[in-house]
Amino acid sequence: MEKGRKLNLGLIAGLLATLAFAVSCTTAGGETGSEQGSIVPMIIFLVLLFAMVYFLMIRPQRRRQKEQQQMMAELQKGDRVITAGGVYGEIESVYEDSIVLKVESGATIRVTRNAIISKLSK
Repeated sequence: MEKGRKLNLGLIAGLLATLAFAVSCTTAGGETGSEQGSIVPMIIFLVLLFAMVYFLMIRPQRRRQKEQQQMMAELQKGDRVITAGGVYGEIESVYEDSIVLKVESGATIRVTRNAIISKLSK
């Protein structure tokens, strides 16, 4: 959780810095009113903003999605898992779109594959 908080603070600080840069670029050259500022600083600002969003938000999310899909593809009978609802269980059987779990009381429940959020180590 601490890593996510640092990432969010870094993202906010970066956005504030780029916003300050954009404001200084738009106010720096327009003192006479007849001169127009260059568009280059604004393009640089937009490129930096997109790069920050990509590297701090989009790329890590794609990596997590890839890891989740790989974990779901590797599920097999006997694996201990946790569902999104917080149910701990052991996989009894695996189907194309669902999984049958045996919970601690001995009961079995059927959940969708997407409901499995993590696999426990044995």
